[in-house]
Amino acid sequence: MGKRGPGAKPPKVKEGAKADLFAVSGVTAPRTNVVPGRPNWEAPGISRPERLIRWIEGLNVTSGALAGQPLVMRQWQREILHELYATGPDGRRIVRTGVISMGRKNGKTGLAGALALAHLCGPEAVPRGQVLSAAADRGQASLVYSELRAFALEQPQLRDRLVFRDFNRTVEDVKTGSVFAALSADARKAHGLSPTFAIADEVAQWRGRDLFDALATGAGAHAESLLLAISTRSPDTNNPLEELLRYGEGVADGTIPDPTFRSFVWTAPLDADPWAEETWAAANPALGDFRSLEDVRSQAMQARRVPSKEASFRAFTLNQPVAPDDRFIHANDWDACSGDAEARGPCYGALDLSSGAADLTALALFWPETGKLTVRAFLPDADLDRKMQEDRAPYREWINRGLVVPMPGRAIDRPWLVTWIARETEGLELAAVGHDRWGLKDLQAVMEREGVTLPLKEHGQGFKDMSPSINAFEAAVLKEELCHGGNALLRWAVSNAVVDTDPAGNRKLTKARAHGRIDPLIASVMAMGLASREPPAPSFEFTGLVLG
Repeated sequence: MGKRGPGAKPPKVKEGAKADLFAVSGVTAPRTNVVPGRPNWEAPGISRPERLIRWIEGLNVTSGALAGQPLVMRQWQREILHELYATGPDGRRIVRTGVISMGRKNGKTGLAGALALAHLCGPEAVPRGQVLSAAADRGQASLVYSELRAFALEQPQLRDRLVFRDFNRTVEDVKTGSVFAALSADARKAHGLSPTFAIADEVAQWRGRDLFDALATGAGAHAESLLLAISTRSPDTNNPLEELLRYGEGVADGTIPDPTFRSFVWTAPLDADPWAEETWAAANPALGDFRSLEDVRSQAMQARRVPSKEASFRAFTLNQPVAPDDRFIHANDWDACSGDAEARGPCYGALDLSSGAADLTALALFWPETGKLTVRAFLPDADLDRKMQEDRAPYREWINRGLVVPMPGRAIDRPWLVTWIARETEGLELAAVGHDRWGLKDLQAVMEREGVTLPLKEHGQGFKDMSPSINAFEAAVLKEELCHGGNALLRWAVSNAVVDTDPAGNRKLTKARAHGRIDPLIASVMAMGLASREPPAPSFEFTGLVLG
């Protein structure tokens, strides 16, 4: 076995290994290490996908109850590889980008490790190839490396030609000259690389798509590069994975003519019964096989009885695009309120003014009589591109749709803002405009200087004020008494939101732990909270008595 760590030297390659493995030069040597009962991946006349499948089935399972036994590809796995590695008339592989999405514990990492090894030193290897695995953090990035290493160490003819460097998670094949490296999601590390095969692991957890784009553009230097994204889904519709899945739907239905792209998705419909076993099977192709049915039953029983576990069950086991933690509103409940309504009766507003000079500011208006809610955000237009990248949000698209209002200059201009609000709310029955007590006097001073009058009202953002407002907002959503008109800006904010709870059970929205900007949601909660605190209008019943 080769030396590991800094200064490792390539091992001497044994004659048996030289004869047994894929010859990069194209000269096939006689096999000397054929394992009895294993498929012959060098048999003449087999297709390229079948050759790969047979090579993978020469590996051993490395963990679990089946450890040490031959790895057997299931039919659904075979179908994936037959599509990904199909060749055209010129003999070259057609697909350049693939996406695989399913519930966890269905063997995604094992398949990724086997494919990475095949591209490093197996039938898909090329001279001096670059095989990469990228993930959101160092721990996730190590998973494919660990799987590849475990596969290789089980095979003497493989481990004797590979140099493992655990300290930086790289592997070198002395025969092909190819290298494997595991990267965390830092696009700077990918610039300058030219992968022949790259795995984008759990893309739904990546912050932005810069790394994915860097891997895709770097792979363009090779005639048969392959970029494979493997992940459970994301509640953020702007996430790189969800963008890829939408593209894959277009390819599948023929509206996007791209033969170089393939997607394979197992996901439970959002309106399906989450406690039905047929729903579980929709997201878990290995259910009842190496994906334990009893384990899923146990998870479902806990999720059904403990509400905090339901979101994780839906996200990770059913592979639904829902928040897997303590986020605020389920996507299906939110989308059920996407209708519109008339702006009629008293109107309650709220302004979430940015603390940073150039950060997002949001204004919400709510009409309790009809349930109509409108939200707009404001950003300085001089630095818009940087904010789009920083916040991972399509602000220019939202500007075109009237959801974001560009503000002149490089910082939030408060005189401009209060003048704009006064103009836009003129003619409305504006009962109150909520604002955090922080900075309220400063804003009132700006209004006085500009000659603007708005019915400002204090609304704190701590537990005391936010908890009853969150309850009112949540109740309106669950009863479908809210009409937000499918506002994409607000949906994005809802998907980013995380709720903190104090020991007394009071709740507030927290920007510190949010997964992105939540300013539009905070303004909406404050506006609806103010409306909920107004006493109901008095009702008078005619009794027939005449006073005189």
